[in-house]
Amino acid sequence: MRIVVALGGNALLHRGERPDAAVQQANIDRVATALAALAHEHEVVLTHGNGPQIGLLAMESASDPALSAPYPLHLLGAQTQGMIGSLLACTLHDALPGRRIATLVTHTLVRADDPAFARPTKFVGQTYSREAARSLARKRGWHIARDTGGWRRVVPSPVPERILETDTVHELLNGGALVICAGGGGVPVTADKVTGALTGVEAVVDKDLTAALLAEDLKADFLLVLTDVPCVYEDYGTPAQQPVLDATPAELRRRSLPEGSMGPKAEACARFVERTGGLAAIGALDAAYEIVHGRSGTLVRPEMAAG
Repeated sequence: MRIVVALGGNALLHRGERPDAAVQQANIDRVATALAALAHEHEVVLTHGNGPQIGLLAMESASDPALSAPYPLHLLGAQTQGMIGSLLACTLHDALPGRRIATLVTHTLVRADDPAFARPTKFVGQTYSREAARSLARKRGWHIARDTGGWRRVVPSPVPERILETDTVHELLNGGALVICAGGGGVPVTADKVTGALTGVEAVVDKDLTAALLAEDLKADFLLVLTDVPCVYEDYGTPAQQPVLDATPAELRRRSLPEGSMGPKAEACARFVERTGGLAAIGALDAAYEIVHGRSGTLVRPEMAAG
């Protein structure tokens, strides 16, 4: 079975943790342990988030007196693909002796006129108090929004139209490699309508929506979205919180899910299931094997045929 795994940025750097390299390496050791059993039995393509990491790099870039202007988000996204991809590749190499591991920096085509550029919703970076977030917003020109446990920077998140290196991923899979790609949703680029020339843009593409598009293009059987909660919850964080263990795309969309976090994960799964008739699921990293075998997480399945 071909499985596309979308690994959340918070699975690599948990909420409240210091963004030290050693901390992320320890978390990636957990990733390798969680995914090794799946990779032994199935063909795996691994994508990953970069919200905490790109936020850290953006803060460092904005504070660097040697720079006349901060590095744009698309270049910072490329940096996170290299950094996280290298950590994952080395750790999976050790966990899967003899398995070919390939890390590929990928680019995602978006529309220059996507309405998302005027309405930032994608969380990046660490959590701040309201006062600290407002101060940074004034100083850096950032947009901020409330997230679980505090306030964070938000940036535009345009809809992915196409992953430019999909054919290369196909070739690597056909050669027996476990492929790490589309990190952070891919480096966002637009294409000139006349020449086709590519230009990086100030945005972070949602990695789950990119993973769904990649899974569709690769004709994957299963889309697995891994995060830091056991399943989808309706009314998450409130006294009315209820787990959602099984849903069709239509049922999932009717749930009350936060736009900046679980909402895109649910939408990614819904799109993949609708467009391919395959299965998708959302759940916790440590339960990856159990989720694929129907014993954990939230399963997203096609509508049952009438009659």
